[in-house]
Amino acid sequence: MTSLLELNQACLGQRLQPISVTLRADQRVVLLGASGAGKTTFLKLCNGSLQPDTGSVHWCGQPVQHLARRQQRRIGTLWQDLRLVEELSVIQNINSGALGRHGLLWALRNLMGSLEQESCLALMRLVNLDGALMNQPVRELSGGQRQRVALARLLRQIPEMVLADEPLSALDPTLADDVLNTLLRSSGCLISLHRPDLIHRFERVLGLRDGALVIDAPPEAIHRDQLEWLYASP
Repeated sequence: MTSLLELNQACLGQRLQPISVTLRADQRVVLLGASGAGKTTFLKLCNGSLQPDTGSVHWCGQPVQHLARRQQRRIGTLWQDLRLVEELSVIQNINSGALGRHGLLWALRNLMGSLEQESCLALMRLVNLDGALMNQPVRELSGGQRQRVALARLLRQIPEMVLADEPLSALDPTLADDVLNTLLRSSGCLISLHRPDLIHRFERVLGLRDGALVIDAPPEAIHRDQLEWLYASP
């Protein structure tokens, strides 16, 4: 049975109006909206980082903020600020994606050195990151390299569903295309973008305006004037 992420009248103060929507874990969904529309807040509700003031958010029938560790790892998040650990090496950061499948001893061993190098190298190749950087501290990497490390860490988690907050922002066109292709191949996803021109790559389009869900449709049903209105000033 396909896992479901369900929001039932979930509301968060003035940032999000009540939203009811069900997302399948195997579905590729794009989240559109102007800056300040509530996209990041929506993603944080979906992964349990924020709790709704009213309503509920469930993953596989359980409140998302109360999930056990083994359940939490089934939802992976690629944050806009990446949230890498600057002092740790590339391989240690990538391995942190697997912490949900291991205990405290494994986590301590990862801090002491390199674990499961072949698994990490395979992911580095998948995201076009030079394997020679494996033991390089993340703080010494370029912005594009850091983005690829964060993507490899996400894939190391082996999530059923991926949430990504503006993963293409500040990337050159080639890297942006690589990142999007990798996300779309990895699993079902909910990706926040400022790129209405890319909606044809997805199965479903959600649109937020002033904290309200105003679009929920397949891309072929979306008209250009709807997108223009979505991004228009109030």
